[in-house]
Formats: sequence, structure tokens, C-alpha cells
Amino acid sequence: MRIAVIGSGGREHAIVEALASEKKHEIYAFPGNGGTAASAVNISVHGDSSDELLEAVLTQQCEMAIIGPEKPLVEGLADRLREKGLTVLGPGAGAARIEGSKVWAKKFMERHHIPTAGYKAFHAFEEALEYVRSGLSYPAVIKADGLAAGKGVVIVENAREAEQSLLDIMVEKQFGAAGDMVEIEEFLKGTETSYLVFCDGDNFLPMVTSKDYKKVYDGDRGLNTGGMGTFSPSPLVDEMLENIVQETIVRKAVEGFKEEGIPFTGVLYAGLMLTEEGPKVLEFNCRFGDPETQVILPRLKTPLSEVVQAVHEKKLKTFRLEWDPRPAVCIIAASSGYPVSYQKGKPVTGLDRVKQGIVYHAGTQKKEGKIYTSGGRVLGVTALGDSLEEARTTAYREIEKVTFEGIYYRKDIGLL
Repeated sequence: MRIAVIGSGGREHAIVEALASEKKHEIYAFPGNGGTAASAVNISVHGDSSDELLEAVLTQQCEMAIIGPEKPLVEGLADRLREKGLTVLGPGAGAARIEGSKVWAKKFMERHHIPTAGYKAFHAFEEALEYVRSGLSYPAVIKADGLAAGKGVVIVENAREAEQSLLDIMVEKQFGAAGDMVEIEEFLKGTETSYLVFCDGDNFLPMVTSKDYKKVYDGDRGLNTGGMGTFSPSPLVDEMLENIVQETIVRKAVEGFKEEGIPFTGVLYAGLMLTEEGPKVLEFNCRFGDPETQVILPRLKTPLSEVVQAVHEKKLKTFRLEWDPRPAVCIIAASSGYPVSYQKGKPVTGLDRVKQGIVYHAGTQKKEGKIYTSGGRVLGVTALGDSLEEARTTAYREIEKVTFEGIYYRKDIGLL
């Protein structure tokens, strides 16, 4: 089968490698990165518009497509590929609004009684400013409404910080049009964890649990990032809690999409805060997480292409997933200065020395047989072990073999 993988990050490299392990597909990455080229044909696309991606995928005569990033999903690429007869893992534009608009997602959760933080939404800077000066308890959370590559969320400790964040997002347009509207919500106390499921529009199948780390520095300090590491399974989610998450959050969401005429077909990701009152949704995403995918797919023993086909054919009610019982840990190596500003084009060395881990490329490109940095999150190293500690020790030992100028990674991934 000819399979398209849309995207260029570590998540997409993990998807490519999972498909390649089946040893029976022709895989094309649009546009891919320095690592995907080893197992797929990288197809250069000069932008990330749905029009260009659609044309490129059709040109390669692909029969199946897995869409990694949120932007093409929000723009309706999955709809357009399905119209052309492809088997697609990814929701249509209607359901992808769950990630494309924070405010739409909150209203969706209200309509379907899904537990989440209280909030207010603002179109006007002046009204938001008045609210943070007079009607807000701190700490609080300010979110750009639209897509901001995982960086449009700011935790503010006082009115001064809130005012500056509103100025950055709504006036200075730090995140572009994503900041035309903001959502200001209560700060939830607890522990974060991730919960991902495959959905076929009617039913869902859970993946193994995982926990990621959004903050750039050890101890969960600093700015939010796209994710600095992750591990699976999450010891925070036992069987009883998982049942609660499935019934009070996931099932309500899946049924809500169906009721509203926008059935969700793809990967639904719930970012959760485990509070004293129970699990609450911090955010929903409409695709595989990054870097959660880099610990989930190495544990998936069922062929990924068969899962995608089962989703497409609405057969999840009777489909079964098989998982490797071993825990996995992924450490993300980033460029110094990420997520604000960082240099690119630095040679990456030591990749050939990693023998007991899996290197998933993200912000890399291959030129004249050598790998160079091309993004903020450069790569991740994933390791499995008989215990979480063994997986963690191996992942850190292996990532120490990789070097590039300005390399930075957290030292506390896998520690709760």
C-alpha cells in the first residue's frame, strides 16, 4: 500500500517507523525530515497549505494518509482526501475545531457536560484588560484562541503579568491571528497526564497512557513548549481512574461530536489535570500528541495500518489492540533558546552511536549525507525497559551520545 504521512516532526518520524516495521508499504512523508528519509520517500512541499498537500499526496497516488499536525486538519485536509477515496486517519474540519478554537472547545464541553476549568472569552483587548484587573483570581491561565504550535498558553501570577500577556497576544500578535480572541480560565491544581484514543465516529479504543512535560526547564519551570519529553504508562492513571476518564470525558466527547453531526474519526487527545475533584480537561487535541506518539507507537504491537483501516471501516467496537508491556521514555533534545529564539544549521553528530534507543528526528534536515538542526525541538531518544527506571536510564545514557551546538534537554523526564 502507498501511504502518506503528513508532517515533519518527531511524531511523524515515529508514524513512519511504525508503518515501515510492517515491511509491506511504500511510505511517503510530506515533507518529512532528516530521519524519515531512511524509511520513507520525502516529498518536498514549499508550504503547509491544504491545497499543496492535497496535490502532492494525489500526485504520489497514495491510498492511505495519516495526518500528523493540527493545522491541515483544522483546514479540512482529511475531508478533501476522503472525497478523493483515500483511507484517512484524522477528523474532518468540523470536529477538528476542538483544537482549532479554544473557545469553541470550551463551549462544546459545556454543551456536553465534560468537566473542565471555568473560563471567560474576550474579543476586545480593553474588556479582557478590565477583567484581569478587577474580576480575576490568581494564578490564572490565558490562552490564545487559535492554533499556536502548543505555545499559546500562559500561566500568570498577578495582574501585571496578565496585562503583559494580553498585550503580547492580542495587540503585539505574538501568535498571529490565533490571538484575535483569548480565553481566560481558572488555574487547575493537580497533576497533568495525557489520554489518547482512536475514534471511528461511533466507538473508541484507548491507547496506553502517557505523561508529557510541557515546560522547558527542569521542575516544570519556564515557558510552555511543544513538549520536552514523555513516558508511558502513566502510573497516575489506574484502572478505576481510567474508567472515570472514559465515561465522563471521552465517551461524552465522542457522543457529542456525533450528536452535532460532526463525527470524530481519528485520534482524540485529552490533556487532563487530575484534581482533587476528579479529572478535568485542560485541552483537547485532534491528532497524535508530540512527543506522546514517540512512546505510544513503540509499544503498539498491532500493525498501525490495520488500526487506520479499522477506524475507516468503523470496526473499533470489535477490534483489539495489542501492546508491549514494557514502559517507554522519550527525552527531547532542543536547541538552546527554544521556544523563543534559536539557531539552525548546526551539525548533529553521534547518531550512529545510539544502539539501545530509537532516535526520532524532529527539527532536522539531511544535506550531503549529514544531519543538521532545522528547528527548536531537534530530536528525541526513546528507550524501552523492563521498568520505568530502566527505560529512563537507557534513554538518558543514549541521548548523551548525541551532540550539536547548543543542545539542551531536561534531566527530570520520567520523574513525577
